[in-house]
Amino acid sequence: MLNKKLIIWAALALFGLIIIFSAAFVVTETEQVIITRFGKPVGDPIITPGINFKIPIIEEANFFEKRFLEWDGDPNQMPTKDKRFIWVDTYARWRITDPLLFFQRLRDERGAQSRLDDILDGEVRNAIASHDLVELVRTSNRKPQVDEELTGVDDTDLLAEIKSGREQITRKILKAGAGRVKDLGIELLDLRFKRINYVQEVREKVYDRMIAERKRIADKYRSEGQGEAAEILGLKERELKSITSEAFKKSEEIRGKADAVATRIYASAYNRSAEAREFYKFLKTMETYEATFGQEDWLILSSDSDFYRYLKRPSGR
Repeated sequence: MLNKKLIIWAALALFGLIIIFSAAFVVTETEQVIITRFGKPVGDPIITPGINFKIPIIEEANFFEKRFLEWDGDPNQMPTKDKRFIWVDTYARWRITDPLLFFQRLRDERGAQSRLDDILDGEVRNAIASHDLVELVRTSNRKPQVDEELTGVDDTDLLAEIKSGREQITRKILKAGAGRVKDLGIELLDLRFKRINYVQEVREKVYDRMIAERKRIADKYRSEGQGEAAEILGLKERELKSITSEAFKKSEEIRGKADAVATRIYASAYNRSAEAREFYKFLKTMETYEATFGQEDWLILSSDSDFYRYLKRPSGR
């Protein structure tokens, strides 16, 4: 009998603990809670961190984020005001400012994401259709850094003046979207273009045009370089011929002076004595032999020729 009572008391205690733990819940610094009874909100939202209680079974705690949340739109093909079809990818940041209104209108974050898709995609599409492509990719009327000598184009004509830049367009979308989501218990914090690009067909044409333009500039540089190279080579040839001519002139002058000095020395030596004259004849004859004869040359001379004089063997030998 005693064991039976203990079992009953233990079961009651366990049931009480289950009731207590199911009734208590913890709210952290990053959360806010709405209590619902049979699916309907009761009381004020709980936004203060701490331990709170609810009626078990019939009441439920619905948790929502206090932190900034992300909305990432799907890339869509859209036409601009100047009929350019482009891919636009956007993203935004938002937060739940009124959890009760948020729960009543959207129930949860999945419903909020779906609603933001409808609102923000529509606002982005309207903004894209109301502006030219140049306004969507530029923020201000900056002065382009372009070398006019390289491109052959005046840089003042490259960028048209814009009235609304990319920054102003995103602020307009943000303002319009914020007004529409305010009644949903949401605050839209920021919206940006993640990417803007041409559709594939147009992109290939743009790339081809960019490649052709780069090739044109490269050909211009190449032709200018070839012209400069031809001019440098011509100047080199002229200077080389001038230097060669001047060197030849100087060498001939030096050689002429040397020959004159040698002739004067020879003449002076020739006039000194008969032995000197004979030695001079012998020396010049030897030089003539060296310049005339080769290893395989044949020379036919008469025995009384002066040219054969020094080749004769002296008599008695």
